[in-house]
Amino acid sequence: MVKVTRPFPRPLATAVAAALLALVPAAGAVAGTTADPDRTFRMTDPRITESSGLAASRAHPGVYWTHNDQDRPRVFAVDSRTGETVATITLRGVGEPRDMEAISVGADGAVYVGDIGDNLGGGWDHVWIYRFPEPKRLADATVDATQFTVKYADGPRDAEALMVHPVTGRVYIASKNEDGGGLYEGPAELTPDGTNTFTRVGEVPWVTDGAFSPDGRELVLRSYFSARGYAWRNGRLGADHRVRAPIQGQSESVSYTLDGSALMFGTEGTRSEVERVDVKESDGSSGGGGAGGSGSAGEDGVGTDGGNITIGAVVLIGAAVLFFGFRRRGGS
Repeated sequence: MVKVTRPFPRPLATAVAAALLALVPAAGAVAGTTADPDRTFRMTDPRITESSGLAASRAHPGVYWTHNDQDRPRVFAVDSRTGETVATITLRGVGEPRDMEAISVGADGAVYVGDIGDNLGGGWDHVWIYRFPEPKRLADATVDATQFTVKYADGPRDAEALMVHPVTGRVYIASKNEDGGGLYEGPAELTPDGTNTFTRVGEVPWVTDGAFSPDGRELVLRSYFSARGYAWRNGRLGADHRVRAPIQGQSESVSYTLDGSALMFGTEGTRSEVERVDVKESDGSSGGGGAGGSGSAGEDGVGTDGGNITIGAVVLIGAAVLFFGFRRRGGS
């Protein structure tokens, strides 16, 4: 058995996934988009080219909030029935975003946007969170938002995952590092005055996004090629298990459906696809939002049902070929 101890660098991971996608059709491409909400769908808005975060609306079933990472202070509400943008919300009262990487809907009915990316590898001494009330009616609008300044107790971090607990309302951030990141807990209540210090409370793998189950008993964290679910007990990570995740061109986002019956996995790019993976309670997940998928998971975090065994094998072979190809070219 070959154990991969370090993740592939982002450009290589993207290249591997893109090459595989050209050969292996995604599950959603086979099933097709249906008229039902919370199914696999494709974003049709040409303005959405770098969908870096995904969050199920609490007020509007079947609608998902997303945003570009490099953009003006705005977010999009996308209807999963059609893939069309049904509202563009511009945030007033915040500064110019640097790198918006995550979005989550809190227990207070507000939408939280994490301007927490740091492509300098920890060069920013602070990052920001923007919060605005989720609109009761979906239409293009400019809304007043609150900006929170965030620092980490152990120094600057690059991060792409922000999760608001659906019961306590506490905000968590997972940092991203090829050797593994940290899970950071914010204060009980964020304050717009001064600095909100986030403290490391757990160790996590390479993470590109995360989401709490609707009942708050499970936390799912995804990376480029896999995902893991963690039992959530008293504000801390518990036992973990593998979660089936689709192979996507650039695996960027994840959200539970509003009813907790499935996970929605998103990727970047024009007309990017959001793929549904049903939750399976028999995988040991909690009833209101476990993190299993159809079929048991293999060592690479991809399900081992018939079709995904093949995909998992192709991933490992393709990754190995590209990896050693790069090494040989680099040494010549």
